[in-house]
Amino acid sequence: MNRLKSEKSPYLLQHAENPVDWYPWGDEAFRKAKTENKPIFLSIGYSTCHWCHVMERESFENESVAALMNEKFVNIKVDREERPDVDKVYMAAVQTMTGSGGWPLSVFLTPELKPFYGGTYFPPNDAYGRPGFSTLLHRINEVWQSERENVIYSSDELTKSLQHSHPVDIEGAVIEEQILKRTYHQLAAGYDPKFAGFGTGPKFPRPVVFNFLFNYYNRTKEAEALSMSLTSLMAMASGGMYDHIGGGFHRYSVDNQWRVPHFEKMLYDQALLVHSYLDAYQFTHDKFFADIARETVDYVLRDMTSPEGGFYSAEDADSPVPEHPGEKKEGAFYTWTKKEITEILTNREAEVFCHYYGVEEYGNALSDPQGEFSGKNILYAPFTVEQTASALKMNAESAGKYLATAKRKVFNARNARPRPHRDDKLLTSWNGLMIGACARASLVLKEESYRIAAERAAHCLLDRLYDSDANILLRRYRDGASGLEAHLDDYAFFIAGLLDIAMTTSDVRWISTARELAGTMIALFWDSSEGGFFDTSGKDPSILVRMKESYDSAEPTGNSVAVHSLIRLHRIFDDPTLVPYIEKTLKYFSVQLSQSPQLMPQLMVAIDFYLTPPEHIVIAKGSEGETIQSFSWAAHQHFRPFSTVLYRTEPLMQLLGKGRSFLESLTPVNDTTTAYHCFEFACKQPVTSLTEFDAGFAQ
Repeated sequence: MNRLKSEKSPYLLQHAENPVDWYPWGDEAFRKAKTENKPIFLSIGYSTCHWCHVMERESFENESVAALMNEKFVNIKVDREERPDVDKVYMAAVQTMTGSGGWPLSVFLTPELKPFYGGTYFPPNDAYGRPGFSTLLHRINEVWQSERENVIYSSDELTKSLQHSHPVDIEGAVIEEQILKRTYHQLAAGYDPKFAGFGTGPKFPRPVVFNFLFNYYNRTKEAEALSMSLTSLMAMASGGMYDHIGGGFHRYSVDNQWRVPHFEKMLYDQALLVHSYLDAYQFTHDKFFADIARETVDYVLRDMTSPEGGFYSAEDADSPVPEHPGEKKEGAFYTWTKKEITEILTNREAEVFCHYYGVEEYGNALSDPQGEFSGKNILYAPFTVEQTASALKMNAESAGKYLATAKRKVFNARNARPRPHRDDKLLTSWNGLMIGACARASLVLKEESYRIAAERAAHCLLDRLYDSDANILLRRYRDGASGLEAHLDDYAFFIAGLLDIAMTTSDVRWISTARELAGTMIALFWDSSEGGFFDTSGKDPSILVRMKESYDSAEPTGNSVAVHSLIRLHRIFDDPTLVPYIEKTLKYFSVQLSQSPQLMPQLMVAIDFYLTPPEHIVIAKGSEGETIQSFSWAAHQHFRPFSTVLYRTEPLMQLLGKGRSFLESLTPVNDTTTAYHCFEFACKQPVTSLTEFDAGFAQ
């Protein structure tokens, strides 16, 4: 009997009709494995995972394969987005066994949940020297029956190796600028000077790298750090990885030219890349970067926002093929034949559109390594509007108007197509990231609706995923139900998002809530013996290893964001009790990563923040003059990532406590809204003019 039908996870529900007797992760499955002395087959994936869909079609929907699985194994399905604690343990095990990992993650466990064999996608039949899934199931069963003692021994040894932590001695460790220089040089060594980005195909955006490089340029004026970031962001947004019609970014580029994407869209990518493009705009004031940030936020607000205001998790790469009902194919929603385009547009619109977006008669996906998009066009932007106008012998203004009209028509035509599956669960961690992106976009782009969206999403999480009496978070909300214990990244990312909202408004509830959650985060996850935060609370006995993630990948680690937020809170409250948590975390990871600091560029941003003297922008509201919003917008037109914006109001003074002379003396001049720019708690002359205020920032 398949037990997934009552689950809330879209991924688990996708498998609820499989003939496999799937169990969710939990005691019922564990008891069955122990009672019947059967090994566990653990399959981990997520609802928008392309190869997860493939393995389901080939193996899990196959009656004979399912019968074998049901007879010989206890079968468990896990949504990695709901349960990253489970995923991280067994991903580490598979990486130890095979040297690589990915999803679907396929792992065989003893009844005690200890891994002994694993891999990722397994094809249905033997091919290319690799066993098919059925063959593998037979072999695993044979080994379990005939060599069980050896299997158990090897699983014990592997588990011990995962649980064994190498003590990090932070005594005597010094947090110094030199580690930032090493990080920069190691990242720069992987830069692709021909096509931009880092490494070779497939290329992932990894926004944490841009975050570090922008900050490194800000500190050192190392021109190459800025150039690598701007060039990469331009290449990504001009290539096929960007959705030129609807906004937002696909997951990654399968080639090295940013031309052919994997069409999945993830919420965390949108959130983190919005920050990157806002950074680029603050440095350059180039409308190109502002437009990409704006279109990405607009995509999320249009297509990825729940009625309650929270943000959905992802959209699938696969979608129904309009001309073949019932068939799904990657990119079907996003790709075009030239004939389709010319049928939608007028002749002149089609000329401009096809030139600008590289649309060709027989398709343009020339760098598609699999030939999967043969005959189709993946829209990218090889030319500027001016170049398109020149090629078509028209003026740029006319070309721009034709292009805008054509885009609207193509957008409307695309919306008539069957949409990709959308994973509509709300995750606290990813919502925290997007809340921060919306809040910051509202300041940099001067768009009040983005602040409203950020606050609405934050209220959604506080209403549905926060127990105010216990001051704890939950991880997932979907279909009217909240559940699952929140992890470090849930707390860290949401705290960061709340602090970003606090930069947009004088409402002190956001600062207050962030501080309260930070206290809970410390209580639940702090490692008092060595420093740093565990990813999990340790309350769940089924999690074999309490890990500390040490790689800022597509998402930053919980530790990187947590320590950055603690520094922000320290700059607001000047609370000495936060200092040990900040310094021990930075020391723990800087010692651990002394040879490879590029693994955690977001943590290096926190180190940069720690080493930078305090800078405050204090806006004291008066009844005359400029609005506090105008000053706040002006403060965010330039890249000053470590400045703390505070709105001096009576509620803030009450929250901070009396006796804080630094803020108490910063009052409105002649009852006119006044801005103070302060370094190490010493302030420049107050200003009441936006022009004067902005001039001080531009210096």
